Amino acid sequence: MQRDNRYRMKIAAVISILLLPPAIDAAASQDRIASAALPALAAALEDIQGAAFCGEPVPFDNQDVRERFEKEMLLSLWNRPQVLLWLKRASRYMPVIEEILAEYRMPEDLKYIAVIESALRPHAGSGKGAIGFWQFMPDTARRYGLVVDARRDERRNVFDSTRAAVFYFLDLFERFGGWTLAAAAYNLGEARLEAEIAEQQVDDYYDLYLPLETQRYVLRVVSAKLILSDPERYGFFLPPESLYPPLVFERLAVECPQETPIRIVAAAADTTFKRIKDLNPELRGHHLPAGAAYIRIPATASPAFAKRFRQLRDNYFAELEGRVYVVRQGDNLSLIADRFGVSLSSLLIWNRIDPRRTLYPGERLVIYPDMPDSADEGAAEAVTVD
Repeated sequence: MQRDNRYRMKIAAVISILLLPPAIDAAASQDRIASAALPALAAALEDIQGAAFCGEPVPFDNQDVRERFEKEMLLSLWNRPQVLLWLKRASRYMPVIEEILAEYRMPEDLKYIAVIESALRPHAGSGKGAIGFWQFMPDTARRYGLVVDARRDERRNVFDSTRAAVFYFLDLFERFGGWTLAAAAYNLGEARLEAEIAEQQVDDYYDLYLPLETQRYVLRVVSAKLILSDPERYGFFLPPESLYPPLVFERLAVECPQETPIRIVAAAADTTFKRIKDLNPELRGHHLPAGAAYIRIPATASPAFAKRFRQLRDNYFAELEGRVYVVRQGDNLSLIADRFGVSLSSLLIWNRIDPRRTLYPGERLVIYPDMPDSADEGAAEAVTVD
């Protein structure tokens, strides 16, 4: 018993030390506390007397709806880091989304769906295969004109995906007769929502019994709208300089006679591979496909870009000659990489091949480092690219 008491006393002493306030400057501490102050959550909720989505009022007089809304509002307010990132990213992407919505005379509230779907992240993805700002599934994306293949995924492009979302929402609005139901169908799927409406004999979103995610969906969007429309009211104070800068770029046409490494574009724009990928998130892999394409580059690079790109592209294709290896019987990727003194990962990137697939004699692989010229490595044969 005495041993247990001593143990409890030690634990209590440790806890008391951990709970002591840190020895910091009192004024600085007070400033930090003031900057982090939050309005009382209960008061914040009570102060909200009305809200609407795309002009359609949320029926707060329905106690069930009010309770569901308050849950979403509290969860959003409690997740302060996520809201801060919403606010920071909104400065970069919302001007684009707002301009496209205005171009098609769409309700501005639709922009908050992108916030809920992806937190305004181009590469956001779900376990079901949805990708991008608006979380399009591949088939739906293609139905609305987006390219989704091994080389490009335009779901990641805020410009193209927002236009696709506009036309999808227009179809949903025409089908269901209201924006709230259109948003529910966007989350649940048109056929499933129609089936639930038919079975329940109810066509009001707030009175429908739907999967829990869809029951929460519009209220999550409304919560995001209220917070982002007036962040200071809910305790979020961000100076303009802390917001992420808007997208600034030039969109230029490039011509690629054959597949061209993105690093050539980056070199011509006097920037990095990463910067080009960030400005063009729809590009997959390390190469531009053959043909004409538009690409976004930093605005400061545009005056000399076209000339530099042509020079670097032509030099690349000239150097490519003599750097193709013809696969022979018994070869495998590791053996070829060792033979030429290159890494296996580089070989995979250069040739965009799956390391699990079988190589066949006669296939051609690009090898960029200088070819070995010793007699004992004569098995390596270089040929000119056709």
